[in-house]
This record gives sequence, structure tokens and C-alpha cells, in this order.
Amino acid sequence: MKIQRRLGKNVKKYREAKGWSQEQFAFEAEIHRTYISDIERGSRNPTIKIVEKLAKCLEISSARLLE
Repeated sequence: MKIQRRLGKNVKKYREAKGWSQEQFAFEAEIHRTYISDIERGSRNPTIKIVEKLAKCLEISSARLLE
């Protein structure tokens, strides 16, 4: 599986575990909602800084998003 797809699946899993919509998650992470959607679909290749920002918001390590 491509790393972007794996990242997207994990972001979605952890976001849903928090009970957040994409819109709420985007607000909490200070990232545009469509960017979150693109990440979850695996159609974006986010920078390490964005991965770190997502992980921090989800209260997990960046590595967990890439497992």
C-alpha cells in the first residue's frame, strides 16, 4: 500500500475514534477541510510538518500515522 494511502486510512481511523467530523478535525488542526479530505483519500502528499500537526492534534505520535 502506498504511504499516502496508509497515512490517510490512519488519519481517518484516529479522527473517527475522537468522534470528529472532517470539519471539526480541520478546525482543531488549523488545516483546511478539503486538505483533510484529500489526505484521507490518499491523494495528497503532506509534508512532515503537516503530519506532525495532525498527530499532535490527534494526541498520537507521527510514527503511528505512518504504521
